[in-house]
Amino acid sequence: MKQGRIFPGFLLIGIGCYFLLQQLSFPFAAQLLSWPSILIVIGIAFLAQGYWGRESSMVFPGSLLTGLGVHFHGLQFIAAWPDHWGMYPFIISLAFFLSFQKTKRDGLIPAIILLIIAIISFTSLNPFAWLLHTFAFLGGIWPLILIALGIILLIKR
Repeated sequence: MKQGRIFPGFLLIGIGCYFLLQQLSFPFAAQLLSWPSILIVIGIAFLAQGYWGRESSMVFPGSLLTGLGVHFHGLQFIAAWPDHWGMYPFIISLAFFLSFQKTKRDGLIPAIILLIIAIISFTSLNPFAWLLHTFAFLGGIWPLILIALGIILLIKR
């Protein structure tokens, strides 16, 4: 199998299976044929290119898209699935861990930081509550502060 054809091959197979299930009208397929399934198909194609095609740069987007697709399906089908903002840093953390596992160089520190944020967010302890009280006066101007900080970062290289 040629390495350059892994991503388009898996992508075409996945989308073909998606539309075949749609045409065959299986009873359980109606719930599965939604946009999270497309995220999973594209994510698996990226992961296949990353692992079998030895393109480590494809592992991060593949695991991110697959994780998001699984999360959105979990929200739809599993009553106990956590519908919490902490799932997003957790999924991104897993993507960084898988990328680090493949490359052995970049991504470990962001993975650990995001995992800690995700774990803290799932606990009842809110370490950021003091921020709400301390900076309550900022109210509606915090987006302007973020924009200003972004401009400063762009100007100062």
